Formats: sequence, C-alpha cells, structure tokens
Amino acid sequence: MDLKDQIKSKNIPNHIAIIMDGNGRWAKQKGKLRAFGHQNGTKSVKQTVETCAELGIKNLTLYAFSTENWNRPKSEVDTLMKLLVSSLKKELKTLGDNNIRLNAIGNIKALPKKAFQELSEVIEKTKENNHMTLTLALSYGSREELKHVVKEICTKVKNNIISVESIDESVINQHLYTHDLPDVDLLIRTSGEHRISNFLLWQIAYAELYFTDVLWPDFSKENLYEALINYQNRERRFGKTSEQLNKKVNV
Repeated sequence: MDLKDQIKSKNIPNHIAIIMDGNGRWAKQKGKLRAFGHQNGTKSVKQTVETCAELGIKNLTLYAFSTENWNRPKSEVDTLMKLLVSSLKKELKTLGDNNIRLNAIGNIKALPKKAFQELSEVIEKTKENNHMTLTLALSYGSREELKHVVKEICTKVKNNIISVESIDESVINQHLYTHDLPDVDLLIRTSGEHRISNFLLWQIAYAELYFTDVLWPDFSKENLYEALINYQNRERRFGKTSEQLNKKVNV
C-alpha cells in the first residue's frame, strides 16, 4: 500500500506548521555555498504546499525567516530576500491554480522594500482564495510576538478599552499575529534538530511534534505522508485521560 493510501481522510490536521531546517548543511555536504541550499529548498516548499492543498489541509505555516536570522552574514540575508521576491513572483499562478490564500506573520515591515511590496501584492491578489491558507513567518519570533501582545493589551487596559478581569485566552488570541488562524495541530521540524527555535510558542501548546533527520531540500511528499501517518497514530488527549476519550467515543 502506498504511503498516501495509509492517510485517513477523516483525521487530517487542520493546521500544520513546519520549521524548514537544514538548507545550509545540505549545501555543505555537496561542497556548495549555503545559498545553493536555500535555492533548492524552494523546491521542497512548492511540493509541500501543493501536497497539503491536495490532501485538504486548510492551514500551512512555514518558518521562512526568523528575527534571529537577521544576524546571519549580509550576503546570506540578501540571498534569502531575493529568493523570497523571485519565489513570490514565480508561484503566484500556483497559488491561484490551487485556490490558496497567502498570509504573513511577523515584523514584515522590517523586510527590504522590494520584498515587502512583492509580498503585499501577492497577499492582496490571493485574498479571496479559500481552499487553503499558506502563512509565511517572516522576520518572526514568538517572544517578540508575545511582547507585542502584552504591550497592546496593556495599552487597552490603560485606556479603559478592556478590563484586567476580562483578559483570558481568547483575548490573548485576538492580539496574536495568528489571530485568524487555528492552533497548530502538527509541528514538523526537519534536519534532526529537536528544538522549537522561538516558533509559535503559544500556538503549539497542544500540537503534536514530529522531528525528522531529513534535510529540508530533501523533504519530499513521502516524508510529509510519513509525518501525517505518525500524527494519525497518536492519541491527542488535551489534558484528559484515555479512558475519558474512549468513553466519549463509545457514548
């Protein structure tokens, strides 16, 4: 049986997030510059996006560029920004053909002017698409996001817009960059690293975590299938016991 045939259509995660790691190591293994790895990583992005759309996954979030990545060598940052612009131009038709809406989270105004403009244009052109939402985390850091949330809520309390007593999880959710997205069901990280790296810390509270040794440029649809099969074989309890869940199913 093919891997794809093992995936249960009734248990597809609503929101998958991916830390796309390993481009640099992949290039180094081949005796190439890191830019070569980033360039080949775009192929895995395209295939993963199309496969998720095909499987009926409604939300896919990709960790494309972190706040910490600004500290990388300028030549690498420049390459990543150029790749972002060229990929957005190249994949606009793919997004349209697959009815995918592009979204972005993070301090996107920190992006170079050309990258910000191209990103904004593609977001505008795909805003009516509703089969899947593809979110790019750009200039994103979860601690920065939570600091932003705290400041916004504090300002509203100070201005008597909301009361301290009214602050709950829903209020916090409304102020996150991801306010229009559901919590993450499955978080995938490639390259063998077992870290979250400041990615969606609030949103992955009950996510299933899946780590693979595969470097991102080698990540194929089969690797995605494997992650989904692994996810579907887990029991998601959300703080409850197995007995409670089984009792609810049997009722």
